[in-house]
Parts: sequence; C-alpha cells; structure tokens
Amino acid sequence: MNQSVARSRTNHEAIVRNSSLLLEAIETAYDRIEAERDRNCWIHLRPREEALEQCRKLVARARTGENLPLLGIPFGVKDNIDVEGMPTTAACPAFSYTPWHSAHSVERLTAAGAICLGKTNLDQFATGLSGARSPHGACASVADARYVAGGSSSGSAVAVAAGHVVFALGTDTGGSGRIPAGFNNIVGIKPTIGLVSSRGLVPNCPTIDCVSVFCNSVSDGEAILDIIEGFDFEDPYSRLPRTFLPANGAAPSFRFGRLASADLECFGMPECGELYERACERFAQIGGTAIEVDFAPFRQAGELMFSGPWVAERHSAIATLVDVESSSLLDVTRTVLGSAAGYSATDTFGAIHRLHRLRRNAEAIFAGIDALVVPTAPRPFTLEEMQRDPITLNNRLGYYSYFANLLDLCGVAIPNATLPNGMPMGVTLLAPAWHDRALIGLARRFEASAGGAAFELKPGG
Repeated sequence: MNQSVARSRTNHEAIVRNSSLLLEAIETAYDRIEAERDRNCWIHLRPREEALEQCRKLVARARTGENLPLLGIPFGVKDNIDVEGMPTTAACPAFSYTPWHSAHSVERLTAAGAICLGKTNLDQFATGLSGARSPHGACASVADARYVAGGSSSGSAVAVAAGHVVFALGTDTGGSGRIPAGFNNIVGIKPTIGLVSSRGLVPNCPTIDCVSVFCNSVSDGEAILDIIEGFDFEDPYSRLPRTFLPANGAAPSFRFGRLASADLECFGMPECGELYERACERFAQIGGTAIEVDFAPFRQAGELMFSGPWVAERHSAIATLVDVESSSLLDVTRTVLGSAAGYSATDTFGAIHRLHRLRRNAEAIFAGIDALVVPTAPRPFTLEEMQRDPITLNNRLGYYSYFANLLDLCGVAIPNATLPNGMPMGVTLLAPAWHDRALIGLARRFEASAGGAAFELKPGG
C-alpha cells in the first residue's frame, strides 16, 4: 500500500479529484487481509462494502469544501480501544462489548476522514510483550514467521508492516507500542502519558497507559500525532503540557546518551549489540555526540514493572472488568495477574518512593543529553521459545522498554538494522515528558540518514 499520511495531507485536492484511487486502496487493503488471514493480526473486520461506502461519503463531503486531512486513509485499531459499532474484546471473547462511542483518539481520526477497517489482535488484556498470548492465535513478525511479532500491540504492528493499513493505533504501558515496531521494521511513537486521551481505552495500568501510533515513516507518525493529541477534560489521566522543545528536534549538533558496553544486554545474541553500536555510529554521523550514561536507574525502574507492585494496578483494573480467576482468561494471563497477591500496600508505597528517587536520577542524566538511545528490544525470540518459557522471555523483551512510562518518558521506535537471520532490530529514542517533537525531529534525521531503509548485517560482520 503506497498511501502516506503526510502526502495525503499535502495533496488533498488532487486526491478528491481522483477518488477512484482511494476506493482502489481500500479494495487492495481488503484483498491483502483476506489473502493473509494466517497472520492472525485481525480480530474483527469491518465489512468491505461498508468501508467503501464510507469512503464515497467522505469524498462527497470533501467535494463540498470540507477539510479532511486523512481523507480515505485506512487504519486499524488495537482491540482494547473502542470503535463505535465494533466489538471490543481485549482478546478475551467473554469480555466482549460493543461501545456506543469511539475512543477519543479514534473520533479525531475519523473526523479527519480516516477509515477504520477493524480491530487488531493483541496479548490478552495487553498483558504481554510477545504477541503470543491471544486466543485468536499468535502474531509472528512479518520478516520471519518463526519469530514473535512483539506485543502487546502485535496485530496493529503486523497490519501496518504487511501493508493491510497505512497506520494503526496501539497502546503502550511497558513497551507495547515500541517492541512490535522494532520486530516489524516500522515506526512506533509512544507519546508522553496524557498527551493523547486514554478515554475509550480498556485499562491495563491506568496511571501509565497511553495510546501509541504505528506507521511506516516518522513524518506519518507526526501527522497522526498532530490529530490525536490534545487535553481531554473527560479523561482523568489527560495532562496539559508543561513545555515543548522546538518541533524540529535539536540543533545540527546534539548529545545522545548511549549504553556502556557492560550495560548492553542481548541475552545470548551478541550480534544484536553490534547493530546497536552501528546505530550509535549513525547518530554520530548526523551530528550527535555520544555520552555514556549510567543505565542503572533505568534498569532498576524497569524491574519495578515486571517484579514490582505495578502488577497489582493491572490486577485492580482488569478485575473490575472480568473475573480474573475464571476460565475465560488464558493460563499465562491468569498467572501474571495472580502474582499481584504477593504485594501489600506497604510494598506498593515503598516502590512508589523508590521510583521517585529513580526519576530524580533519570532527570540528572537527561540534563546532560538531548535523548537516550537504546535497543528497542534486546533480541528476538522464536514463537517456540516463547511458548516454552512465556514469562521469563517476555520479561527479557522489556529490558529496554519497561522503565519508560514509569519514568514519565516519551519515545520513538525507529528501524535500524537487520540480523543475519532476517529479523529487523530497531532502536528507540527516549526523552523526558513533553519532548515528543524534539524526539521526532531526531528520529526523522536518523531515518533520512539511511534513505528510509534499514541496513542488513551480513553473516560474519
């Protein structure tokens, strides 16, 4: 699918005159989806003719002069985000309901002329980072069906990477909007918490949940963010921005934090570390000065996510929606949520106090850099490996992502390079809250330095 969000916004009048191209794009999307049902990336699909009719109506409105910047662009929505008239299941069929209203972010996209084709697969109740925890089947990377797609927003990432839709919404609590981007060679934007309304989102950890964007270019991601961001009084977790860095990112020269060799953890796949080193070289080539940072505060904050009391917030949120002891949940979901019983209120407040100290440590580190560069994930795992040890390996996937929301960081995951086995490995730019546009500017420069394509690591170097 050759549509681009940014291109459509600048060529609005030409697209209106050639509306047949919009209808052809939707037909092509449905053809690809039908031909690739085995990717398991869709839970609910809007009827084809309904989407085509919606496109015709939008074109008619545009011809009267109405400005629809996303006219006719097809997108997908992770199935823990409400879309009016489509079932929301969070990959738990027993939980299914059909909302009367779309989530705030979806409302803004459809008001701009985009067409939602359906709801995408996910790790059940967004509890996982692999994309292998769904009753609708596991999602594999588009690069190699042996490997996990990453999660929990697996279906959204695969739908974009496979060319089913131009962009898709996901969510991110501990990496769900970044890791699937890294394993599918696309862009994942994780905004500052509260920048995009979470109204209409099935909660996971409500205090750190956020809506994320998957797309094929940084410019497309910024165009989508422009539309869905904004304070929402009806969302208790929405926040007014304190300050923003300039939209163009950084000056020609910038400082980026990088990991020391001793902190680079690849869990037995050292070639992944080599790709990270090459990414740091590319950042230096586009004007960056590398500064080794102490990764300990970030690692320790991440440990609070998978072995700390935030699982109790997850249990609390989901328990208000469904009986977590019932047979309607997958065994692995029930096991993860069941671990919440091991944490007391004392444990929780102790962890909150520790997190505040770690946030101050992170603030001191970011005072000396414009962005932190980390691998999006340490390494890929096969679906077979993940099935054998679903909890340990899932937690390893979050090594470089778990800490971001707890430390109130924004992030942009971007393609970087390809392993000898064909799997893509991305890198992620991170910065304190409200630095979203600055990160996007740096990500765009990194993307341009490769001509928009990731390089390939050949066997032996």
